[in-house]
Amino acid sequence: MKLKRASRAPQSETIIALIDVVFFLLVFFMLIGRMDATAPFDVAPPQAQTGRDMPAGGVTLAISKEGDLALDGSAIAPAALAAALTTQLALDASLRLRINAHRDADLRHVLPYVSQAEALGILDVILVVTPERTPPPGTRP
Repeated sequence: MKLKRASRAPQSETIIALIDVVFFLLVFFMLIGRMDATAPFDVAPPQAQTGRDMPAGGVTLAISKEGDLALDGSAIAPAALAAALTTQLALDASLRLRINAHRDADLRHVLPYVSQAEALGILDVILVVTPERTPPPGTRP
């Protein structure tokens, strides 16, 4: 009597182990790799300085939340700002420009004026900030 073996169907290859290896590699490279672009040279960001008095002299450009401008307390149109700064720069070659922007103003309202001042030849631009209040020792915030 011949006994017939039950024929085995060829097993399909499982890829579960391969998926595990791929996820392991993904996690490994995410942990050791840097996700941000790095510069090809050393970059040391500036340190914030608080507690110093604002330097005297120069002009102050105020920028509202909506982007309205005032130069030394007088409202000014954005188109007239360059001419006013050029006039001030002609009087004082080492003109200092303080930019006092509303805390909720978008950077798109502030940065163009920093670039404009640089293009006009104003080398000293100060961004006015309010330091964070720290509660006195022993009190709760």
